Amino acid sequence: MAELNQAAENKKKLSLIAVPFGLGAGRPGTEEGPETMMQVGLLRQLRKTAYEIVGEHKVKCPQKPTAASAKDSSLKHLPEVKEMSRQVADLVAQEVSKGSMPLVLGGDHSVTIGALAGLAKEIASIGVIYFDAHAGLNTEENTPTGKMGGMSLAVALGKAKLALTDITNGVSATAIKKENVVLIGVRDVEPEERALILSEGITVFTMHEIDRMGIEKVIAKAVEIAGQGTDGIHVSFSADCLDPMEAPGVGMQVPGGLTYREAHFACELLAETNRIISIDVVEVNGMMDESRRTARLAIGLIASLLGKRIL
Repeated sequence: MAELNQAAENKKKLSLIAVPFGLGAGRPGTEEGPETMMQVGLLRQLRKTAYEIVGEHKVKCPQKPTAASAKDSSLKHLPEVKEMSRQVADLVAQEVSKGSMPLVLGGDHSVTIGALAGLAKEIASIGVIYFDAHAGLNTEENTPTGKMGGMSLAVALGKAKLALTDITNGVSATAIKKENVVLIGVRDVEPEERALILSEGITVFTMHEIDRMGIEKVIAKAVEIAGQGTDGIHVSFSADCLDPMEAPGVGMQVPGGLTYREAHFACELLAETNRIISIDVVEVNGMMDESRRTARLAIGLIASLLGKRIL
């Protein structure tokens, strides 16, 4: 009995934050992501890790555009993204202050804005490893669609008019530096994003680098960069970084992504570092999925990120 009690005391703390928001995406369906992941057995997977769930939250996300949003000519659903992000940021900051790791379940990739804003409230310096087929570096001036799911990193790095300080009421704007941001799995980049990446020296491992170097070396280098001088690493994992043959249930499929084993190995390697302080998983689109394959893969990858091993 004493050993069981000791094991319970040694459990790490984890808080679930469900964010059923899809107004930053190109098509409907990502707002169902959190519920879909729960339905296919997320809690069961989490019980196989060294984490104890100490909090469960569901953000009351705007589901329809407001009148103010309809008047905005450059960005789609900016007021709704701000409202969602403020709620996410408050919950993330609250759980971090309690010593619990936030696991944010999106939703489209605009959810990451709130997650990073919340971390910036509590943590002085944050590294970011950003798995995505896309760069997330569109701005108000160059976005081809006006969708805010493509702007998460631009906001975090202060390259957009919208800033993390707009979400946190002025709290730290320097928690995330370009020197500590790494993109992995990128293969669909707008010309303006490419120019920004090259001019700012942002580290990107495209699928070309992954093919050439292997995922093990890519992750080792990513951790080195994101962890250099930071207080921990946030992992943002978009399901569209995966190959559509593995994960068809995403809003914007791009051929040639990470395989099942590459993705799991990457997550396992990240877990071994003990540097991960928060996670968001986004862009699981149930309307585009086949027999919930993408949702099942996503929860398996979450478990791997949290240290689940075969033996």
